[in-house]
Amino acid sequence: MTGAVHGVLVGYDGSAGSEQALAWAAREARWRGTIVTVCHAWTPGYFPEMPGDDAASGQVQRAGEENLAQALRFTRTVMGPGRAQPLLAAGPAARVLCEQGADADMVVLGARGRGGLPGMLLGSVSQQVCAHARGPVVVVRGHWHPAAEYTPGPVVAGADGSAGSHAAIAFAGEEAMLRGVPLQVVSALADAPGGLGGAGRMQDAIDRDIARWEKEHPELAILRQVTFGQPRTALLDAAAGAQLIVVGSRGRGGVSGMLLGSVSQVILHHAPCPVGVAHPQ
Repeated sequence: MTGAVHGVLVGYDGSAGSEQALAWAAREARWRGTIVTVCHAWTPGYFPEMPGDDAASGQVQRAGEENLAQALRFTRTVMGPGRAQPLLAAGPAARVLCEQGADADMVVLGARGRGGLPGMLLGSVSQQVCAHARGPVVVVRGHWHPAAEYTPGPVVAGADGSAGSHAAIAFAGEEAMLRGVPLQVVSALADAPGGLGGAGRMQDAIDRDIARWEKEHPELAILRQVTFGQPRTALLDAAAGAQLIVVGSRGRGGVSGMLLGSVSQVILHHAPCPVGVAHPQ
């Protein structure tokens, strides 16, 4: 069992997306030998038409408690007694999950919750947590468990030699070993800085990461895929057959100061399977 206070921390608001996240988190916690912490964040003064109304805040809190009770009944059925715990916290959901996630192995979210605009592919809370969390974040979407005409494939990591790429390979490698499947490392050279020289340096950095994993974990099969196309295209293609795709929060390109890179955002919005976002330590 891991030593994290919250184990696998999952955000839950009763939406269909959070139900998927809860099921994914329960399976992940079983593999890791840890607990699931089901977190519901409620915001005092949620109803703008009744500012400062204690009755309204109490109503929101009670709804959160009911949501957690429902989630825990499911989780304890799957994992057994003593393996799931509730966390009801006051405050904006993204802030609560980022703060509590510092004491968890990872934060797990659905792609969209109850709020947000209809038709959005990724909710604002999920996007904020992916950008600001300290540790790994998994957004559960698309296919991820055995079903008719679908068998889960490898774990895919996007790599470009950056610090985010290093974190992505480490998290993806750990996930692949938990599942007993290959790790597929995908690197696309179209965005390599400095043309051919930059591509060579990028590949050297990726090769060092892979060599380290091959030495420390000889039981893990590592597949390498190098393409000269665009990273987002190569990663989305690889995700079509994957059970999880992991990207760094930011790669080599993009605007300095961005917390979540453009490639990561595309994968979060469009991947056909769960997406892990790894942050450099």
